[in-house]
Amino acid sequence: MKNTNKTNSNREWRENFVKRLLNFGGNIIKMANSFPKTPAGFAIANQLIKAATSIGANFVEAQDASSIKDFIQKLSISLREARETVYWLQVTNVSGLAFGKLLTDNIKEGNEITAVLVSSIKSSKSKL
Repeated sequence: MKNTNKTNSNREWRENFVKRLLNFGGNIIKMANSFPKTPAGFAIANQLIKAATSIGANFVEAQDASSIKDFIQKLSISLREARETVYWLQVTNVSGLAFGKLLTDNIKEGNEITAVLVSSIKSSKSKL
């Protein structure tokens, strides 16, 4: 018999994490929309939006994985996209396209999301 409390707890954690990823993607889109309408602004905004929104999309897709290996593979894609997002946020900072609390908060959140995904992948690999 399944532990219902653990199942509910896992479901609640996933739902909260998906909301966090949605908020992060939305915040990145808002920030990118404020970039200057220059070639650099358009290019970096495009990269940031694609990477940041892909984190959540792949995490959600992982929930319907056909096996633990498939789950890990999809989470690994989310992890790569999270790392790419943090990179583009750092480029944004260095280039001066954005600055201030919104940027530093997004970098912090990107790093925290990365850490959660690393932990989830390690935990999932231990079940193989």
